[in-house]
Amino acid sequence: MIDIKLLREDPDRVRASQRARGEDEGVVDQILAADERRRSSLTEFERLRAEQKSMGKQVAQAQGEAKQALLAQTKEMAAKVKELQATATEAEELLDTLVRRVGNVIEPGVPVGGEDDYVVLETVGEPRQFDFEPKDHLALGEALDAIDMERGARVGGSRFYFLKGVGARLEIAMMNLALAQAVEHGFVPMITPTLVTPQVMGGAGFLDAHSDEVYRLEADDLYLTGTSEVALAGYHTDEILDLSADAKRYAGWSTCYRREAGSYGKDTRGIIRVHQFNKLEMFVYCRPEDAVAEHQRLLAMEKEMLAKIEVPYRIIDTAAGDLGGPAARKYDCEAWVPTQGRYRELTSTSNCTTYQARRLNTRYRTDKGTQTAATLNGTLATTRWLVAILENHQQADGSVVVPQALQPYLGLEVLKPV
Repeated sequence: MIDIKLLREDPDRVRASQRARGEDEGVVDQILAADERRRSSLTEFERLRAEQKSMGKQVAQAQGEAKQALLAQTKEMAAKVKELQATATEAEELLDTLVRRVGNVIEPGVPVGGEDDYVVLETVGEPRQFDFEPKDHLALGEALDAIDMERGARVGGSRFYFLKGVGARLEIAMMNLALAQAVEHGFVPMITPTLVTPQVMGGAGFLDAHSDEVYRLEADDLYLTGTSEVALAGYHTDEILDLSADAKRYAGWSTCYRREAGSYGKDTRGIIRVHQFNKLEMFVYCRPEDAVAEHQRLLAMEKEMLAKIEVPYRIIDTAAGDLGGPAARKYDCEAWVPTQGRYRELTSTSNCTTYQARRLNTRYRTDKGTQTAATLNGTLATTRWLVAILENHQQADGSVVVPQALQPYLGLEVLKPV
């Protein structure tokens, strides 16, 4: 959640962020009113509690009618104290609810608008000019006996699939290439839980505006994660970190699950938009003043990985209205997909500042006490990357040339139709 101190001291900045996101800015005034009510109720509660304790001592010393009068007063005061406590609790609950409706305050320079209002920051490589009619990734995958959507749908329903043979090997090779790069850059490899508690899922910011995207196991009150970011955000819950020497950097490998609610009719062919996939996610805890630089580090890591799979791509600065609640800024890397004639998102990296860590009570030690840490995330490889690899490296005979960096991990230079 956002810092209530920031909201008190600079409400106009929060209002501007809400407008840029296309969200209700009136919630700011509701929060300020609830906060004032909570604070005034607590102040009056503490004052009456002090009087109540003082009166208790008088009662102990009084006798006769004086004592009876004091007892009547203490009874009346106890009722007022209880009422004030209830008012303060009610205001605090309302405040917490309202604050959780506010997305992270966006960074200066984030584009205003919705999904189509992004700004292209960089374009790397040129789309390949084919001298034959290119096939899409599913046609290629079926010819290679690498992707089986038909049996996937039979087993799991729509948007499920099997990767088999060289398809399974290609994904594992890609994930291992990404993991090796992460380790080289000092990230700690993690195999994360894919089931988490409501506290962790909510703390990571995934039960607010997009809760309909999440699979829930009602019988166990647990959630399936759509990214290892969730588990890694919860990894240091209620802890005080030592960030004096450097940030803490993790690389989480997990299977991910998304309901894809609201995507009926979109990307129904192939593995671009599916319910289950694998992903290697970078996650960082750092001091807030280091977060912008750390964000650039994660973006550089993604660019390095995209260069290794040798596909044309572009980087966009995502508009405020297309940001998730926890993100103050997000950069997407989109690869060229030849058969669609457009760029599609392969990876993204988000600076969540102190939004997640504040919810999960993750702090770090300073000379002046403890402060809330900042968190960032970024994808280094995921199943969708196979789409770009297959389509961009296909040959006229239906074979696919394996990017050079992947060859040592796959043990093959060319994938050939079966």
